[in-house]
Order: sequence, then C-alpha cells, then structure tokens
Amino acid sequence: MDLPIVCTLTEAELRERRRSVLDSIRQNAIHITAIADGYSYRFTPTSEVLSQLSNLVDLERQCCQFLTFKIIVEAGSKAIGLDVTGPPQAQSIIADYFGGVVSKAVLE
Repeated sequence: MDLPIVCTLTEAELRERRRSVLDSIRQNAIHITAIADGYSYRFTPTSEVLSQLSNLVDLERQCCQFLTFKIIVEAGSKAIGLDVTGPPQAQSIIADYFGGVVSKAVLE
C-alpha cells in the first residue's frame, strides 16, 4: 500500500517543529549525502545527538508516515547516522525539512 505524501502538521505546527527540533538537527549535521530515495546525514557521536535523533524520528514518523528513518550507531567513535528515505517524489520534501546539501563536509 502506498502512503500519501503529506505531512499532517498544520503550518503553525510545522514552523514550531522546524524552530524547536529540525533547525538544531540540521545545524549539527557534519556530512549530508544524497542516497537512493533520500538523504544520509552524519553527526558527531554524542549521547545528546543520539537522543535528539531518537526524538526527531519519533515525532516525524507520526506526521510523515510516508518516510522511513534509520538511525545508525557504529562501533567506536564513528559518526552517528540518520538515513531518511521515501518515495521518489518525497526527496524534495526530505531536503526541505531535514537538509539536502549534498556532500556538506564540515568535519570528518
């Protein structure tokens, strides 16, 4: 079953979500890469970042049910990853909400 590509948040709720959650996540991304059907984000491996990503995924899975989220935590001190994917027509939405600057290498 294909889920509709719609966010259930109102404009005011979306503005608040961006201000309170998404902007911080986007600013903390150290690397962004386009992948098949979405984007892969990398973050400094801290407990705070992991907690923020978990909270973000929990919120977003409820309002954007057409997206798939994968949090990647690798051994050692490798960057924490978040892959956000969806149907082909969702890539621009992912880029707008989460950031879509390909290969933004601030720190590796």
